[in-house]
Amino acid sequence: MANLHIPATLKTILLSAIVFITSCTQKKKETVTTNTSENISNILLEEWEGPYGGTPAFDKVNITDVKPALQKAMEINLKEIDTIANNPEAPTFENTIVEIEKSGADFNRVFTYYGILRSNMSSPEFREIQKEMAPKLSEFRSKISQNEKLFQRIKAVYENSLKTPLEEDQQRVVQLIYEDYAMKGAELDQEKKQRYAEINKELSELYTNFSNNILADEEGYVTYVTKDQLSGLSESLINAYAKAAKDRGHEGKYAVTNTRSSMAPFLTYSNERALRKKVWENYYSRGDNGDKHDNNDNITQILKLRKERVELLGYDNFADWRLQNRMAKNPENAMKLMNAVWPAAIARVKEEVADMQALANANKDTITIEPWDYRYYAEKVRKKKYDLDSDEVKQYLQLDKLREAMFFVAGELFNFKFTPVEEGKVPVFHEDVKVWEVNDKTSGEHIGLWYLDPFARTGKRSGAWANTYRSHTTFDGKKTVLGSNNSNFVKPAPGEPVLVSWDDATTFFHEFGHALHFFASEVRYPTLNNGVRDYTEFQSQLLERWLSTDKVIDNYLVHYKTGEPMPKALIDKVKKAATFNQGFGTTEYLASALMDMKFHLADPTNLDVDKFEKETLTELKMPKELVMRHRTPHFGHVFSGEGYATAYYGYMWADVLTADAAEAFAEAPGGFYDKEVASKLVKYLFAPRNAMDPADAYRKFRGRDAKIEALMRDRGFPVPNLK
Repeated sequence: MANLHIPATLKTILLSAIVFITSCTQKKKETVTTNTSENISNILLEEWEGPYGGTPAFDKVNITDVKPALQKAMEINLKEIDTIANNPEAPTFENTIVEIEKSGADFNRVFTYYGILRSNMSSPEFREIQKEMAPKLSEFRSKISQNEKLFQRIKAVYENSLKTPLEEDQQRVVQLIYEDYAMKGAELDQEKKQRYAEINKELSELYTNFSNNILADEEGYVTYVTKDQLSGLSESLINAYAKAAKDRGHEGKYAVTNTRSSMAPFLTYSNERALRKKVWENYYSRGDNGDKHDNNDNITQILKLRKERVELLGYDNFADWRLQNRMAKNPENAMKLMNAVWPAAIARVKEEVADMQALANANKDTITIEPWDYRYYAEKVRKKKYDLDSDEVKQYLQLDKLREAMFFVAGELFNFKFTPVEEGKVPVFHEDVKVWEVNDKTSGEHIGLWYLDPFARTGKRSGAWANTYRSHTTFDGKKTVLGSNNSNFVKPAPGEPVLVSWDDATTFFHEFGHALHFFASEVRYPTLNNGVRDYTEFQSQLLERWLSTDKVIDNYLVHYKTGEPMPKALIDKVKKAATFNQGFGTTEYLASALMDMKFHLADPTNLDVDKFEKETLTELKMPKELVMRHRTPHFGHVFSGEGYATAYYGYMWADVLTADAAEAFAEAPGGFYDKEVASKLVKYLFAPRNAMDPADAYRKFRGRDAKIEALMRDRGFPVPNLK
């Protein structure tokens, strides 16, 4: 075709027209997208794209998208629920339960981003959005849980299933959904429903305030030390503290941040007692400083509202309501277990303190053991009694090697293979995050992706945890797992390895156990992935045991400089000292668990939180030389949400199962790598998730119920008479 000559003036007019038409067309498209009830132009709402069945677009998250995305996602979900509730056809499993399981996909995608910003990347701007959205999210959830028409359909399906049973997993999902709605007030009259929803809204604001106050105190209290105050600290720890100070604009100093991973090693090794006390006070006074970030009033209000809410349902206290569908069934059973272990734990503390005081006296340290001395002198006793130096052990505990060890264990027990994903192929929310593909070693089948976010940073909550961004299901097309582990290891100086304590290595394995529980799931329906709180810690606690197996020690616990495996003599010392300091570990944990339960069994009227904590611990004969693992004003497990409220005991309940199951492996011909026991482990304790009753699942694995005697033997305590 011949080229046509167009005059310049006409060309300008034509180009202007094209630009105008294109602009109008684009605006029309945008208007259509924005006004469509199913979507808006917001990256957080979009279907996940890319390989591996699609992954979150973490690299495109903009904080300004969060609020509108949540609002739209809630709107979409409520319409889905209304459609199910108003279905003119008689309620069936397919048109009610399956449709409920399908609903909420948009909301779940948005909430995945919200959860990352809340836990891993919080900022002052996000916290303002969080404060605004918390009550709105609560109202949204109440509209679903209190939808009368929806509940009547659920109830009809549940009652029909009792007459004509469904398939086992279908029966289980119906039961769980029905019980969940009933526990959340679905059968209340309208006036009580309204108050129930109001309480939830008030609680959501209090939970947000509580968690933000903890984060503020973690960020606001940093102990800076000078070069002449580093006595006792290892070179790698000094370098890490130097980097933390530099990152905060204090180059030339050393920063002990207000997190457990930074605090604990300082209290263990620093020779500066006054600084140990300061670091200890900063950490254990979080949320309890009498300022705008003080949490005591929040706790009182939370306890009052929780009690009022369960009274609407006919319960005397929050604990009775919460534990009805847990393994413990009621607070009496939970207290029975804790009270059986408590005397042995505090008796052991008395022995540990006597050993420490004797050593301090022998050294002519004119002190009486205080809480900020416990870790320091316990370490010295460990060296003297077992000739075991924790810092020497750390030289063999490299984070990267521990990760490889976890992959090895996953391959041996679960037949999983972990392969690094090429950088940039999968979006991540921070440069520290790395991703691995998980496949079946034999078939090559894609199982999911594992995200690892290992280091502490500003805006990240303390501790270690696991998350799922997408759970395994098959009822609506197979969904592969997107799971993550998140830790707060102190980031090393460039080129330095990350060396961790034995306790931190154990925690790393523990959280990976949660991830393996996600990846091993073989359930059809999403609800069946929801764990029972005093059971789901069992799988992760059990995985800790493989850290001290010979195959892991011989192949992965190697010296960070020489590459030599941990010497047998040192291994023997570690194993011999396995029950060392169990008084401290058990007592600090149990004190928190007992306080959790006692707070929720008490009358919250006119409750003075600090006074109640002090008086209750005195009644329990709590040793003065240590404190609760989580003091009440920063007990986020219990007061920044409801997941562990009256359920913190669950770690010990699960540890009974753990100790008993570990003995099953120890007794097997192949030990901890016995193929037959491993197969039963995966089949009955990991793959079913919540598709069968946890007690039944454990009996299928072990052939009987778990016994507390295994726990007591495991901790080196005398076995109590439980009759």
